[in-house]
Amino acid sequence: MNASLSQTSLQTATETAPDALLASMLLEARRTNKPLQTVPETIVPINPKAAYAVQDVVALALSESGKGEIVGWKVGAATPTALPSCAPLHRATVFESGQDLSPSFCRFHGVEAEIAYSFRSDLPARAEPWTKEEVADAIGAIHGAIELLDTRFVTPNSQHNLSHLADQGSHGVLVVGRGVTSWRDLSPTTLPMTMLVNGEKRYDQQGGNKAGDPLRLLTWLANHAIERGRPLRAGDVVTTGSTMGTLFLDDPAEICVSFEGLFPVEARLGAPFRL
Repeated sequence: MNASLSQTSLQTATETAPDALLASMLLEARRTNKPLQTVPETIVPINPKAAYAVQDVVALALSESGKGEIVGWKVGAATPTALPSCAPLHRATVFESGQDLSPSFCRFHGVEAEIAYSFRSDLPARAEPWTKEEVADAIGAIHGAIELLDTRFVTPNSQHNLSHLADQGSHGVLVVGRGVTSWRDLSPTTLPMTMLVNGEKRYDQQGGNKAGDPLRLLTWLANHAIERGRPLRAGDVVTTGSTMGTLFLDDPAEICVSFEGLFPVEARLGAPFRL
């Protein structure tokens, strides 16, 4: 897979001074592990397109600095009818179930139980948009997943939502369970889910993803990713948003998330990194 987003996307982002400046600030925060206290009002992205321009610059820089190629995306929405939003994921932040993330390289451990999909077919650029049925045909498997929310800002949810979107959607880590190919037999919006933290049940519920039908999200992403110059490809994994909000943990923990009908997904977390 191509490691970078398109050069056109990069040129568009860097020609817009506020976008380039915010990207530079985010990259410096990553390099130094010194979080940003705030974003000057003059460089807060004015719309999602501007936030994605920042993402593109950061993604290209991360690929070139050793974080690996883009191997998937995160996508979500505030409601079943709201416009989705997304961010690319690099190989260095995507792991299989059972990963030991201790010592941690995340400043925050905002744990989220999610449902992810892996693709068996490419969805390349073409004249007509990809349809929901065609995107469904390209899916290979469904997976339970754990995402760790992290931020390059001083605290989560402390900035304008578009600034957090520009910060790769506050992505930290994605841990993905084994896939189930009979995904069409499952109803992802109502799947019962449990989360154990150090063996203690913290969540036990049915459904919960505020975005609704994940196929709507995946179809939007398939066409959006083409506009970003990095179409969805076979092997990509896409996680579709939290089913339980975010649980912030301050201490080391063992996490196990189980969705009915899917393989459990587990991760061992060290203490969140603090300067």
